[in-house]
Amino acid sequence: MTEGFGIDALREALAAAEARASEAEARASEAEARAANEAARVSDAEAEIAFLKLAIEKLRRELYGQRSERKERLLDQLELQLDELEASATEDELAAEKAAAGTTGVKGFRRRRSGRKPFPAHLPRERVVVPGPTSCSCCGSEKLSKIGEDVTETLEVIPRRWKVIQTVREKFTCRDCEKISQPPAPFHATPRGWAGPNLLATIVFEKYGQHQPLNRQRDRYAREGVDLSLSTLADQVGACTVALRPLHDLIARHVLAAERLHGDDTPVPVLARGKCATGRAWAYVRDDRPFGGPDPPAVLFRYSRDRSGVHPVEHLKSFSGILQADLYAGFNRLYATARSPGPVTEAPCWSHARRKFFELADIAASKRQGKTAPPISPVALEAVKRIDMLFDIERGIVGKSAEERLAVRKELSAPVLADLKDWMETERRKLSRHAPVAKAMDYMLRRWELFARFPEDGRICLTNNAVERALRGIALGRRSWLFAGSDRGGVRAAAMYTLIGTAKLNDVDPQAWLADVLRRIAGTPQNRLDELLPWNWVPELRHDLAA
Repeated sequence: MTEGFGIDALREALAAAEARASEAEARASEAEARAANEAARVSDAEAEIAFLKLAIEKLRRELYGQRSERKERLLDQLELQLDELEASATEDELAAEKAAAGTTGVKGFRRRRSGRKPFPAHLPRERVVVPGPTSCSCCGSEKLSKIGEDVTETLEVIPRRWKVIQTVREKFTCRDCEKISQPPAPFHATPRGWAGPNLLATIVFEKYGQHQPLNRQRDRYAREGVDLSLSTLADQVGACTVALRPLHDLIARHVLAAERLHGDDTPVPVLARGKCATGRAWAYVRDDRPFGGPDPPAVLFRYSRDRSGVHPVEHLKSFSGILQADLYAGFNRLYATARSPGPVTEAPCWSHARRKFFELADIAASKRQGKTAPPISPVALEAVKRIDMLFDIERGIVGKSAEERLAVRKELSAPVLADLKDWMETERRKLSRHAPVAKAMDYMLRRWELFARFPEDGRICLTNNAVERALRGIALGRRSWLFAGSDRGGVRAAAMYTLIGTAKLNDVDPQAWLADVLRRIAGTPQNRLDELLPWNWVPELRHDLAA
């Protein structure tokens, strides 16, 4: 009897211990779930703070304009930080849901997300209908009647599909005279061409617009089941260059007819015999939008083997007007008064001048370098603030007519400019000629007549940023294609950069434009080629409907 009682007591004690262990485990699970929820809330808060900081900085830039080069780096840093924090917050949210799933008293943390934008209406919709029930889940009745439906949209992408288009031209013979009749062959994008216009546009745009060399394209096509040799792809690039040359020439003529141009160059490594030489890619941008000009923007690229001043003189031999450029001596022959068809008016870039001061007053860079950083120059910082006043005035007159810009500059910019010169001359007399700030001041004071030219002409811009944006793609692409294969390759690249860059300036999808132009250019008369220029371009489908 005692033995039985002992066993029962032992069982009760074991059950109680199991209950306490289960209860302790449940409390531990709930504590773990609550901790995971708190971690998720903290991550969500950090991501929301980062998002709000980014939104505030973007709003400030829209309201007040970009006040310094530091702002651009700050936005990039905030976007990168937001990217990482959003990913971490999502990971913590999923971990909290998983931890809460093992409890009964803790609900998993859910992040509050902003409403998702609807998917674009032009995308095709594919309906996948989930089979409905055939009987009632409650009573089993089969008398069901549809009262509605819930639709959940998921964005999906279809990998590239290849196909072969067979163009069939039927032959007919006359029973009376036995003459054979057949419709004429359609125009092809390239002579003896085997590639369709969309494939040609893809090859060209990926090579020059996305900086994907042909050998990488060849390898990717092979993985997709289409074996195309490198020489075959290169042959099509050359054919496209010839086919598109008339449009390139029209764009070049349009650019060189401008009242004002932005000009600059960037190095381009070129494969040479036994070494890698350094060529130059020159860009000339026509963009009249800052002073309300009605003509469309365009960019013209040229290639040269070196940076000799004879090249810009040759490139701009038919141009006379305002040239916004850095103070490169190779442009000096263009400014000669005896030049034909006329002298070019020089307009330097204030961003170049400001950058020399900014580098001496870059607080963010000094913080990164720590103890090794040179001290911040208060004179350089003051110079940046004074120059920024001119930039603030300019942001308020972008897009206005040249006459309106000139009036505002005479009223607001001229006094600021005079004060800047007086202050700079006063501070310069206090400095040694070897001081970095003194060199930055001398860069401007020795050429003050040029820097002070913009209040005299409403068409002049304060900066040369338009051409620097055009050259940015080449600077980024050099890491991918490393070097041009030859001088001919550099000339070919310049022609393609002209076409693609002009399309981008006119907010036209370069690849879609190239595909449509290659489809139509062979059948377009010479006197109507201007209809295919990016600023006049109407896609073929809409063109047919309009006709």
